[in-house]
Amino acid sequence: MKVLGIETSCDETAVAIVEDGVVLANLIASQVDLHARFGGVVPELASRAHVEALTPLLDETLGRAGCDFGDLDGVAVTVGPGLIGALLVGVGAAEAIALATGASFVGINHLEGHIVANAIEHGPDLAPAVCLVVSGGHTMLVHMPEMHRYELLGQTVDDAAGEAFDKIARFLGLGFPGGPALDALARTGDPGAIAFPRAMADSGDLDFSLSGLKTAVLRHVKMERSAGRDIDPADLAASFQEAIVDVQVSKTMTAAEERGVERVLLGGGVVANTRLRERMEEAGERSGIAIRFPSIDLCTDNGAMIAVAGASRLSRGESTPLGVGADPSLSLA
Repeated sequence: MKVLGIETSCDETAVAIVEDGVVLANLIASQVDLHARFGGVVPELASRAHVEALTPLLDETLGRAGCDFGDLDGVAVTVGPGLIGALLVGVGAAEAIALATGASFVGINHLEGHIVANAIEHGPDLAPAVCLVVSGGHTMLVHMPEMHRYELLGQTVDDAAGEAFDKIARFLGLGFPGGPALDALARTGDPGAIAFPRAMADSGDLDFSLSGLKTAVLRHVKMERSAGRDIDPADLAASFQEAIVDVQVSKTMTAAEERGVERVLLGGGVVANTRLRERMEEAGERSGIAIRFPSIDLCTDNGAMIAVAGASRLSRGESTPLGVGADPSLSLA
């Protein structure tokens, strides 16, 4: 089965073609330079950029995959969550392609795409598993007892991990997007240098909170500066990062043990963070639980994850009616 995947939920225009689990082409038109001067994604600019980039990107993807529209068996597209204007660009294009070619059409939840991205390198048999999804807009734990069925276990009660990383990176003058830059800086620092709070670490549930941690970082910097003391940016970055990772690892492993699963799946842009990957693998080795996450280039938004998730659903006889539209607040469970 040859499936086209289109992802336009935020600021990356992404298109891929997957055939029987093999990625034939996976291309991304980045908007980082467009939004960097604003310190974050501007929704209207993102939508316009998707319109400009999508058609040539489709043509290039088909060329690299050695096929044309008539060879497609299915078309998968992100229908939510995300920026409504950006989502509609991808959904409109995908529905038009499906209507013109007769290919089966399926709408995919963006968060499911991040989870199922693991199938590209780890095989299609992912369930049962506990899944940690961490990105710019989401931080959540879900139980996947079987493929495409999800039970929400916990989520952030305020800010998402990616948002927190970006805000502190901006505070440190690291630019946008801040996550990768903060990760690189933290590698040269001491994660135990500053005792930042581990919010909700002992809450007795599987929820997360990050707004208080951000406030603690800003308060620490203000106090140190008022006392005339220098601040080591690397130590600050490493200590902040460790406070986030500590709670994510602890609650993920607790969820895995409570659900009795032998596999944990990670997905989302923040999973590219080297410290999170390292700490999760260490925890998995101690507990005997397999930890799975995609390669770095498959953690961020991409079309391959949408194509693979779409192919999986289509193979089960599932499809989505044309005209489904987009849902910026679409829930996973």
